[in-house]
Amino acid sequence: MENFKKWIAGNFSTILLAVVFIIILFNPDAKAWLMRQVASTGILNSSISEPKEKPGSLAAYTGLILKDESGILIDTAVLKNKVVFINFWASWCPPCRAEFPSVEKLYNKYKKHSDIVFLTVNLDDNPALGKVYLKEKGFTVPFITPAGSIPGKLYNGLLPTTVVLDKKGAIRLHHTGVADYSKDSFYQEIDSLLK
Repeated sequence: MENFKKWIAGNFSTILLAVVFIIILFNPDAKAWLMRQVASTGILNSSISEPKEKPGSLAAYTGLILKDESGILIDTAVLKNKVVFINFWASWCPPCRAEFPSVEKLYNKYKKHSDIVFLTVNLDDNPALGKVYLKEKGFTVPFITPAGSIPGKLYNGLLPTTVVLDKKGAIRLHHTGVADYSKDSFYQEIDSLLK
């Protein structure tokens, strides 16, 4: 028993690190917390860029049909002249969980602005799990699901994926992976698109 106590005392930091690693490995909220800390540094963030498409090309708007919580269809083709923030996410995805508080902050900052639309598209196999996650965490972003196939130009199968379209329908941001959308620098970029 004395040897065991000495071994514990001599390896305490290793044991503590192993316990933390196991918690992070198996707990989605712990993973999300760690990713949120990394994302808050801004290292992983992408920024709004000049459009890569020809002016007037609305290809990004066409072909994406979504459904809101009450079953009403949303055809993104009618969103011309609006800035569109699209976030593809799932409740089981730790990087999605990590960035969702920043998406919620962005949404709360701009939700009353008539020239921006938020499409937070849940891709859970069972959409009820996404609804439960939003309710548990107190998030108020719109709960949207796909009503058909999603164009590859917008989503290539990796979560989370965030796309920002300008008022002409051009893709101005296409970011895969966790990011922090609650930074003043990102708000300034959104403000410039809204002008």
